[in-house]
Amino acid sequence: MKKKQISTAPQAGGEGLRRSLSPLHVWAIAFGCVIGWGSFINPGKKFLSTSGAAGTAIAMILGALVMIVIAFSYAYMVPKFPQAGGEFTFTKNCFGKRAAFICGWFLVVAYLTNVPMNSTAIGLIVDGLDGGADILKFGFHYSVAGFNIYFGEMLLALSILILFGFLNIIGVKKAGTVQMVLSGLLVLCVFSLFMAALISSKAKGINLEPIWGFDKSAAMAAGATTAEIGQYAHKGTAGVLGAILATFAIAPWAYVGFDAIPQAAEEFNFSFKKVSFIMIIAILFGCFVYVSNNTVAAAALANWPERVMAGEWVVLVAAEELLGGFGKVLVGTGVSCAVLSGIMGFYLASSRLMYSMSRDGYLPAWFGKVNPKYGTPRNAILFCVAVSMSGPLLGREALGWFVDMSAIGASIGYFFTSASTLLTAKKQGDGSGFLKAMGIIGVVFSLIFVLLQLVPIPGLKGVHFGKESYLILIIWIALGAVFYLKQRKFFAEG
Repeated sequence: MKKKQISTAPQAGGEGLRRSLSPLHVWAIAFGCVIGWGSFINPGKKFLSTSGAAGTAIAMILGALVMIVIAFSYAYMVPKFPQAGGEFTFTKNCFGKRAAFICGWFLVVAYLTNVPMNSTAIGLIVDGLDGGADILKFGFHYSVAGFNIYFGEMLLALSILILFGFLNIIGVKKAGTVQMVLSGLLVLCVFSLFMAALISSKAKGINLEPIWGFDKSAAMAAGATTAEIGQYAHKGTAGVLGAILATFAIAPWAYVGFDAIPQAAEEFNFSFKKVSFIMIIAILFGCFVYVSNNTVAAAALANWPERVMAGEWVVLVAAEELLGGFGKVLVGTGVSCAVLSGIMGFYLASSRLMYSMSRDGYLPAWFGKVNPKYGTPRNAILFCVAVSMSGPLLGREALGWFVDMSAIGASIGYFFTSASTLLTAKKQGDGSGFLKAMGIIGVVFSLIFVLLQLVPIPGLKGVHFGKESYLILIIWIALGAVFYLKQRKFFAEG
């Protein structure tokens, strides 16, 4: 039987995706996905204690370099297979159905977990900015992993999830325009804070100690002060290496989003030759934001270890130290833009991926329905909104679990993209030596990321998954098995 050809062009009646995204739209989507809540919240929650200012900077720069290497594979593959789906589409054409399903399913979790992750941070933003007013702590509440979740926080986060889901449904160009505004404001806020630290006498290099971080659990158990924190600092080869790798291991999560670009390939209104440039710029901007926020937070606060152990939002405290009330406004605006642009961008990426998988038979046909008026994958977006509502219900302690799931999903997507590049270049004979080298490096580092995340390494603390993340991973695999069995007739076909 002759295989039915799938058209990627917009069709009458609104049955195809419409080409309405400019290069600036696409950069804003990618950058907005790369930079979310983590660049503002994680300096205090994870980066400074785990890796310090130096370890985080090295890990993020190395991570950016690896992502740029992998970006060359994307730039090669997108013109070859210019369809929504990105890595899934590449894998399908190179390695067949089952590999494509594995790649696609893990990419869905890489993108989709970032939406509830960002929504969960909304309450934290308000808490940090309202002082002791606690304006969202009203109504019924309950506890998850020792953290109280209030109705007011859930209501605001759920409302934003629904609003941005609606914006994605009514048109990708409108969503892209909103994303441009949010990304532009985000860059302006971060750069302003960086410049303030650069010229202020309050930001000092001596404040960066301990530059490789410290054992937070041991220091808290001992009630250590900043003056005593040197006893718990990461030292020696194993300590420094562990500090760097702990953050480097989650680089796929930190930079996931630059690869959202291929997910919208059918909606580009420009040449595919611009893809690599847009990706690299998004990665470099992302690297600057991560390193800048983390370093500024440490440099501006002489007692940042105590503030980290107290659970304070150190980037906000540092901004207020440098610029007073205006600093709080600056960080509040920046992190709000980061969170909202992350929600918008990952809605787009995850829904386009599920649309593509459904259209090709890998997921039920319901996910492939396109809104006839707006030309957007309505049902896939509705599913993403529904799943994302788990974030406000689980609360802030789920943030780390979502980070781990996003990191493992992105790593698998990067592996298949790099491997697909090597295979396609070999078959078509048009790959340069440089491209092949980039593909090999991409495969190797993707596997390293997976191993660091899943396999406990003796002597290296805080690098691999926690028990909750392993549990969520098992649940996600089981859910994927359900969809696979539901479509088993499709997978059994030649």
